[in-house]
Amino acid sequence: MRLRVATFNIHHGVGTDGRLDLGRTADVIAATGAAVVGLQEVDRTLSGRSGWTDQAAWLGDRLGMEVAHGATIDRGPPPGGPPGAPNRRYGNALLSAHPLRSWQALRLAGGGRREPRGVVDALVDVEGTPVRCAVTHLQNRSRREREEQAAHLVTLLAPVRPPAPTGGDPVPTVLVGDMNAAPDSPEMRLLTTAFVDAWAAVGLGDGSTFDARRPFARIDAVLTAGPVRPVTATVVDTRASDHRPVVVDLDVEA
Repeated sequence: MRLRVATFNIHHGVGTDGRLDLGRTADVIAATGAAVVGLQEVDRTLSGRSGWTDQAAWLGDRLGMEVAHGATIDRGPPPGGPPGAPNRRYGNALLSAHPLRSWQALRLAGGGRREPRGVVDALVDVEGTPVRCAVTHLQNRSRREREEQAAHLVTLLAPVRPPAPTGGDPVPTVLVGDMNAAPDSPEMRLLTTAFVDAWAAVGLGDGSTFDARRPFARIDAVLTAGPVRPVTATVVDTRASDHRPVVVDLDVEA
């Protein structure tokens, strides 16, 4: 069974031209043809920088996909806002054209005075086959914290077998995100003890994703584990964000 997934740090809908245009972001996502998309830097009524828009819900409605959003920043309603105003949130989102059976948002290790980091961990029903899909955004200012977060993800997402009496193979698992780390970094080497780096397996060229104008670093990744195999991997040339999306076709055991 073929499944196309993507990861995209959308920079809260602001492109390299400095212009907020969430419609442009949605068009880029739609053009990938991905059925499951992990997004980072997604605002939910966070501030005026994104027009107080719930970007996760807006993109889900625009693209006709189910949405799971995990807030890594949650500041409560804006001071002086109208009664019942929503909290100001920011974090990661998972968009899925397939039904979400369940999902949870978890905080990762580290943080302290730095921006908290988290993971959205979902079980997606892909034509009757459960596929575990997770999206994350690792710390950008501390290698030590990235290593802690990578170790946390390995522990959290290690493929598990279905419980007895059904048994069977481990659940196909896909982890996507802005890792803020090069492929040969200690944190990525830690992740690839448990996961296959799709670009390293099937991508052509250096696969750089940042920055979008003149990419020089491959820091956005699609990783797989369990009965799932990368087939193709591409990087999309776009200026809709300061990152470029990574799109991967997977063969998943049904």
